[in-house]
Parts: sequence; structure tokens; C-alpha cells
Amino acid sequence: MTALTLSTAAAPGLRADAIVIGVAKGTASRSGNLVVAPGAEAVDKAYDGKLAGVLETLGASGAEGEVTKLPAPAGFKAPLVVAVGLGAEPEDDKDGAYDGEALRKAAGVAARALAGSKKAAFALPVGDAGDVGAVAEGVLLGAYAFDAYKANGKDAKDKKNGKAPLAEAALLGGKPRDKEHKAAIERATAVSEELNRARDLINTPPNDLNPESFAAIASAAGKEHGIKVQVLDEKALAKGGYGGILGVGSGSASGPRLVKLTYTNSKADKHLAFVGKGITYDSGGISLKPAGHNETMKCDMSGAAAVFAAVVAAARLGLEVNITGWLALAENMPSGSAVRPGDVLRMYSGKTVEVLNTDAEGRLVLADALWAASQETPDAIIDVATLTGAMILALGNRTFGVMANDDAFRSAIVEAAEEVGEASWPMPLPEHLRKGMDSPTADIANMGERMGGGLVAGLFLKEFVGEGITWAHLDIAGPAFNEGGPFGYTPKGGTGSAVRTLVRLAELTASGDLG
Repeated sequence: MTALTLSTAAAPGLRADAIVIGVAKGTASRSGNLVVAPGAEAVDKAYDGKLAGVLETLGASGAEGEVTKLPAPAGFKAPLVVAVGLGAEPEDDKDGAYDGEALRKAAGVAARALAGSKKAAFALPVGDAGDVGAVAEGVLLGAYAFDAYKANGKDAKDKKNGKAPLAEAALLGGKPRDKEHKAAIERATAVSEELNRARDLINTPPNDLNPESFAAIASAAGKEHGIKVQVLDEKALAKGGYGGILGVGSGSASGPRLVKLTYTNSKADKHLAFVGKGITYDSGGISLKPAGHNETMKCDMSGAAAVFAAVVAAARLGLEVNITGWLALAENMPSGSAVRPGDVLRMYSGKTVEVLNTDAEGRLVLADALWAASQETPDAIIDVATLTGAMILALGNRTFGVMANDDAFRSAIVEAAEEVGEASWPMPLPEHLRKGMDSPTADIANMGERMGGGLVAGLFLKEFVGEGITWAHLDIAGPAFNEGGPFGYTPKGGTGSAVRTLVRLAELTASGDLG
């Protein structure tokens, strides 16, 4: 992980491999198309105030994600200046302050571009502790690399280009003795390290990450961070009547697990439950996925990874809220013992479910975990899952859908996601779609109408939430795994989607600001 420091040093005298500055697209009220952002005054002065013109000559426009490198001016101890685009310059009514997400993305792009460097100084526009935290998160998330399976992965180097992640980042403008700035760095470090741990889990091949090994990782983290961990194996699940989790895992040689993570704070008076879908590999089961749809299905445990990371991050931050995390872990495989279309499962709640499609398995494991979470009557339950392809069709690859049984709670989650830089969108739960899941054989079927499939899945889950409990469902099927090229602070592969939203919800609950 990249080391972070706060520095009041002037850019010219700082020993580093590069100085990172921000540039933006100028507003119509300014002359010129490119604006050098605050924080880079010393660098601009060294270019006689003509840095914007030099960068424009090199083709820079200030567009988000753009990187332009040029030799540092005479007298600088760093040999390189890296100008990274921040997008549009803030309007006057925003007092010239750049959006935290713009800073986060710019820092992430720069950190990735500086792979192989030992130290970089980030002279981005930092106005307050929030900006410090945003830049720090961007650096730590943007410098991420998954190389455990590379031939020289022991050296944390990418085999393709031989470059290690950026080793150290000094945040210029940050105040080392300022309590708020120090707290922002500590928060960014805890959240980013756990989010990157979630990315590692998502990227780990399914031959190495199965329900049992995932549970072991959770148990080890629990011991390290003072989190109580309880693991239910096949025998315990059978004794408890967890028919959904057992049914989904019945076709695999790797048995299912239900992992309960309990973080308690003696000062807390609120209790949140996070529930994560943890299908460590999803073949579709007997309803086998077609060719071309299997290759990335190691990511179908992204919801459980997000829940795990969020609980550990909350513990590391010492948040004054009690959190129970539930990881519903199974591998969905076809075999002679696998659940079949037409089978009926008796769930932990006592309800029966007719399985019409074994590839709609995530809702089955979540149903058991939701009912288990409900028995503790928490103040709210949030489940996270790569649940439906329908949500990707609706919202694309970068936005997750939010459904809830309470409109105000749904809005609060969307606002929290926006605050931390995660794209989400409120989705409805139309009651008329519930009838499509009526079964002549069981209490409910695991499939309904084809159109609106993401909403149907949400309605199914709602059936397994305890009466009177506030609940929300986050369908992260789109943003959980990035199959394209990296962008901003988001790498190719596992992204850690929803971790920051869950942590923010925990913080808001602890402070009494979440409804």
C-alpha cells in the first residue's frame, strides 16, 4: 500500500520523482481554455506564469482523467511535473472549490500513471480536511494493483511492465499537526485498505477462494480487529434449517457457509445489519450460463466482500454504532446433487420457494441471511449483491440500483453514495410485479416477470425481511467488476463497489444523522 504523508514543504525544494498538479477547463468568463488549479502556484511561477500555455501547446485540455507530463523547471529537485485533468473549473458560486470526487479521480489517475516511482508530491487544490481525505483516497485506490498470481508478484511488480505501485505520496497543502487533516488521512487509509482487500477477494480465482477459505479470511480479520466471528458450516446450516444457502451450495464440492461478523461499540445505541451475497463462483447451476457469461463469475461474491470490508473498516475507525455483517457464501455448480429447476426449498424463515431457475441463486442465499439478520431486530438492514443482469441493462456498468421499503431511507442511501463518490440510482418496488412470483406449488417462486427483473428480485428479497424493519437492497451487478480499462481510481477487475457507501451509512448512523 502506498505510504501517505502530509507536507507543508514548497514544491521546488521537495525531493520526489514527480510533482502532481491539477489543471481544469476554464469557464467562459476567463481568457484561455486551460486553468492551472490552486496548489500549483509555485510550479506556475517557475514557468513565469505561462504553465497553462505550455500545457496547451502539449495538447492538454484539462479534461477529467487526462495526464500530461513535462520536465520540471530549473531549480526543482523533482525532475518531472505531471498535470492531471480535473474537468470543468468550479463555478464562482462554489467559491472556487473543486468537487471531492474530481480530486479523488485526479489523484487516482496520477497515482496509476506514476507506477514505478518511489515518491510523488501531490500539489492538488486542498482547501479543507475533506479535500485531504479525497486526495488520499484517490491515491490509495488508484495505486492498487492485483499481482498475487504474477510470476514476480512477490515483489509487488506487474509482470507486464515491471513497475511497482507508487511507493509514497506527499500531500502538499496538508497540515501534519492539524487534527482534522490527520483524521482525514487515517480515515482514508482504513477505508482504502479495506476496500482494496475487497478488491483482492473479488480478483482471487475461484479455485483459491471458496466459501470455506473466505470464511477463514473473515475469521482471521475478526481476531485482528476485535470483531466476533461465527461461522455456520453445512451441518450447522442443516440443523438451523437454512434451506436457501444449502440448496444453492448443494451442487458444489465446496460446502456453503454463513458467516456472522459482529462489531460492537460500548457507546453505540444504534444497530445496523449488512448482508452480502457471496457466490464465490456462479456457473448458473443446472440452468447453466451460456458460453461467454462464465469467465468473470468469480466476482459474484462482491456483495459479501463489500460487507466484510465495511465492517472491518468501521471497527478500525471505532465508529459508535453496532454492526452485524452477514456473508452468505456458496458456490453454484451443476452436479448430480445440485438443486434442480422445479425443486422446492424450505427457507430459514419457514417459507417455501419453488426454484424455477437455478441461476437466480443469489436471492436464495440472501433470503436466509436477511431472515437471520431480522431476528436481531436491527434499526436497519442493507443488503448488497451482484444480483441481476437486468440492473446492468437499466443503469449500465457504473451505477448501482437502490431499492427499499422506506422512501426516505432509500433517498438517504443515494445521498450517502453521492457524498463518497459512488454512482447510484433510486429504483421502485412496484407491487404489481409481485404476482408474477406466485407459485402453484410453493409460497413463492424465485422468478417472476422477465421485464423489470431487477425489481422482481428486490420484491423477492422484501418477502424475507422481518416486519417493521427498515431495509434497503443495493444491486451492484454493474459496477462491481470492471471488464474495461481502468479509469479514475477504478482499476480493471474488482472495484470494491458499495464499500464506501456502507461505511458512510455507518458514520451517519453513529452521528445520528441517518434518519
